[in-house]
Amino acid sequence: MKITLKDGSVKEYAQPMAVIDIAKDISEGLARMACVAEVNGETVDLRTVISEDSTLSIFTSKDPEGLSALRHTASHVMAQAIKRLWPDTKLAIGPSIADGFYYDVDAAEPLTAEDLPKIEAEMKKIIKEAIPLERFELPRAEAIALMKEKEEPYKVELIEDLPEDAVISFYKQGDFTDLCAGPHLMNTKDVGKAFSIMNLAGAYWRGSEKNKMLTRIYATAFSKKEELEAYITMMEEAKKRDHRKLGKELGLFMMSDFGPGFPFFLPNGMKLRNTLMDYWRAIHAKNDYVEISTPVMLNRSLWETSGHWDHYKENMYTTKIDEEDFAIKPMNCPGSILVYQNEPRSYKDLPLRYAECGLVHRHEKSGQLHGLMRVRCFTQDDAHIFITPEQIEDEITRVAGLINQVYELFGFKYHVELSTRPEDSMGSDEDWERAETGLKNALDNIGLPYVINEGDGAFYGPKIDFHLVDAIGRTWQCGTIQLDFQLPQRFELEYIGADGQKHRPIMIHRVCFGSVERFIGILIEHFAGAFPTWLAPVQVKVLPISEKYEEYAKSVKAALDDAGIRAEIDLRSEKIGYKIREAQTKKIPYMLVVGQKEEAEGTVSVRSRFKGDEGACPLTDFITAVKAEIDARENRPVEVKKEN
Repeated sequence: MKITLKDGSVKEYAQPMAVIDIAKDISEGLARMACVAEVNGETVDLRTVISEDSTLSIFTSKDPEGLSALRHTASHVMAQAIKRLWPDTKLAIGPSIADGFYYDVDAAEPLTAEDLPKIEAEMKKIIKEAIPLERFELPRAEAIALMKEKEEPYKVELIEDLPEDAVISFYKQGDFTDLCAGPHLMNTKDVGKAFSIMNLAGAYWRGSEKNKMLTRIYATAFSKKEELEAYITMMEEAKKRDHRKLGKELGLFMMSDFGPGFPFFLPNGMKLRNTLMDYWRAIHAKNDYVEISTPVMLNRSLWETSGHWDHYKENMYTTKIDEEDFAIKPMNCPGSILVYQNEPRSYKDLPLRYAECGLVHRHEKSGQLHGLMRVRCFTQDDAHIFITPEQIEDEITRVAGLINQVYELFGFKYHVELSTRPEDSMGSDEDWERAETGLKNALDNIGLPYVINEGDGAFYGPKIDFHLVDAIGRTWQCGTIQLDFQLPQRFELEYIGADGQKHRPIMIHRVCFGSVERFIGILIEHFAGAFPTWLAPVQVKVLPISEKYEEYAKSVKAALDDAGIRAEIDLRSEKIGYKIREAQTKKIPYMLVVGQKEEAEGTVSVRSRFKGDEGACPLTDFITAVKAEIDARENRPVEVKKEN
């Protein structure tokens, strides 16, 4: 048989071969590093035997597939450790995830943080024992019987819900057996020493609030200790930057038990938000968008026409008015369509760019709510652009340029994904093909690198997603561009073309921030609450040394107010050192200390968050420099001119 490797080279064998043996034939070093393989497009164990001509790629822990297998095996090691320590514990699921792995368990006595070191210690023993993992399959009835014998009701339920023709596989490591599709490493020792249990959380079985609350144990694993240490350092930094903690400390937003998932913006948060939206409106005006506002609640028939009632109803809040069904909008697009339909349109009107910062509501399960990142009501910085088919490429290019401009301002790097047709979708194959091809061509012509994310498009069209990378390396999906042939058809939108005939427009849905609330949460964590001066809720704090200089301090603040600089004054009877430290804690960009000398000379002593003590300068010079910094939306401050 011929085995074609990923570099195009071909190996020939006279008999069936296990993948691990092929790896050894290629290189002993590769065999030692190998985790899993891909045979004819399917990810499999190294123990898999190949008996016919095939394509083969072998993955190490440096590859996503290999690292995922390492973590998945580590989850089995963790489950085995838990069962050794607490034999009556029932196991649910234990997958690998983006940053590690977890296992959901149902313990007779709830596990606590004090139990985690015990689990880690037992995992180390299991790894040291170097237990081989063995895969086997069973018919449905025997599989159910095995899990009933082991008193694992959650596994029984999972098996019973599998399709009749499903392959039911298990992995055995010593005295421990788990229901699992795999793939896995060959041996527990291959998990290595670079793992750590991170925390505990509650998780409903199968994500339903109607089911029992289980304990979810989060952990992570890497191939090298240095990688684990770097990850733990990043997690510690993330805790310091947690927007929920900083939001409270800086007086930006709050949550209330009277409305879980519905954020309240406080005065400082509104200053930040309004500054952000002033910028948003300025760049959209420059790019020929017109702003609209549409109602928060509309009739059921609208949502039936749009497809949301059939495809999205479980996430929508509904009510009755005059015996008719209404829904609070989960998306802004149908409102923009009604505005488009308000008057006849010509090809000369297109592209027609409607921008709307619209408040939308979507039902999220209570266990998934997380500060501003996952809420039940949020503002989308939407735009809906109506175009002719000939305008697709130019308009996608223009929108991508605008989104790039926004992210560059905040110092974000990003990567791009093109998400294609999902299983639950509407429209013809031809329309989806045209839409996906249009987005691909635009990205290729822009020269923007991207990866294909199969099956993750919206139900009405494919999309381009922008994933931001923040200051500590985490990614956030924010901006999106969606090309939609479906809604214009469903609403029978028209424009009169140059030929005098009626034509159907194409619709682009796009956001830059995504959710304004979520973007603010990301900014809080990206800047660790220390916002650039132009964004900071309080840009300058005026600090008189004593009561004698309060009047001068007030005149300084008045001058800052007149210049449009957001300033506060601290008139408390506290020592100046205390006032400075508190202003630093609040992450205020500039502090102006004023006393006898400053009053006599019309100056201010400048302390900044950026450079510490910057010395004295005339108040007018300070205002000029800081105004320039704010107006330019600098992420780094300009130099303040000092007095000689």
